[in-house]
Amino acid sequence: MGSALTTIGLPVALGIIMLGLGLSLTLADFARVLKQPKAVLIALVCQLLVLPAICFGLVLLFQLPPVLAVGMMMLAASPGGTTANLYSHLFRGDIALNISLTAVNSVIAVITLPLITNFAIMYFEPFDDQLGLQWAKALEVFAIVLLPVAVGMLIRRFWPKFADGMDRPVRIASVIILIVVIAGAVASNWSLLVDNFAQLSLITILFCLISLALGYVVPRGLKIERRQAIATSFEIGIHNATLAIVIAQSVLGSTELSLPAAVYGVLMFFVAFGFGFLIRDRSRDRAPADAVTS
Repeated sequence: MGSALTTIGLPVALGIIMLGLGLSLTLADFARVLKQPKAVLIALVCQLLVLPAICFGLVLLFQLPPVLAVGMMMLAASPGGTTANLYSHLFRGDIALNISLTAVNSVIAVITLPLITNFAIMYFEPFDDQLGLQWAKALEVFAIVLLPVAVGMLIRRFWPKFADGMDRPVRIASVIILIVVIAGAVASNWSLLVDNFAQLSLITILFCLISLALGYVVPRGLKIERRQAIATSFEIGIHNATLAIVIAQSVLGSTELSLPAAVYGVLMFFVAFGFGFLIRDRSRDRAPADAVTS
C-alpha cells in the first residue's frame, strides 16, 4: 500500500477506461433510455436496490470480517463495467441498451456508491478512526467516475473523427495499462490476497451468479424480450471491479478493503462466460442449419 503503482497507476488506468467509455457515448445514449423505459427501470431497480440487499444477506451468511464485508458491499454498489458490453456482444444481447445502462449507472453511482459504502462502514465498523466517504471523498468519487467520461463525450461531440480514431487505441491502452497495474498491485499484496482468496472465492462466485441470474430472470419474468434480458444480465452481473479497487485503495486508503473486488474481478470473467452460454439465443445458432436443410 502507498506505492506509486496503486496510488497513481490505478486511478490513471480507471481514468483511461472511463475516458474510453466517454468516447463511445453521446447524449442520444441517455435519451434512448426514454424509448425503452421498462427495461431500464427494471435493471436499475435490480442493480441499485435488490442486489445490494442480496449482497448484504450473503455477507451476513458467510460471516465475513468487517473490512471484507464493506469491500463486498462496495463491489455490489459499483456500476456495470464496460466489459458488460463485450459479453453482451458475444452472446447477442442488446448492446445499445448496455451502453445506455452503463451511461446512466455511471452517473447514478456517484450518489449511490458513497451512500451504500457509508451504510456498510457504519454497520460493520471496520475502522476505528474513519467515518467513511465524507463529502470531500465523495467528490473524489465524482472526479474518478464522471470527469473522464465527460471529457470523452466532449471530444466525441466536437471532434467526432478524432474520437472514432482514438476509440480503439484507447481501449487497447486501457486494457494493457490495467493488466500491468493490477498485476503489480497483486504482486505487491500477494500474501494478503492468498490468505483471503479461499474465504472470498465462494462468496464472490455466488454473488456473480446471483447477479447474472437476477439480471436475466427478473426481466424475462416481466415480459422483457430475450436480447434486452441478456443485456441487463451482463450489465447487472459484471460490476466495475476496477472502480471498487480504486476507491478502496486510493480514496479510503485500504488494500484489504479492495480484496473482494480483486478476487471478483478475476473470477467473474469465467463465471460470466459460462453463464452466457446458458442464456444465449440458440434459435440464431440453428438458423443457418435450417436454411441449408430447406
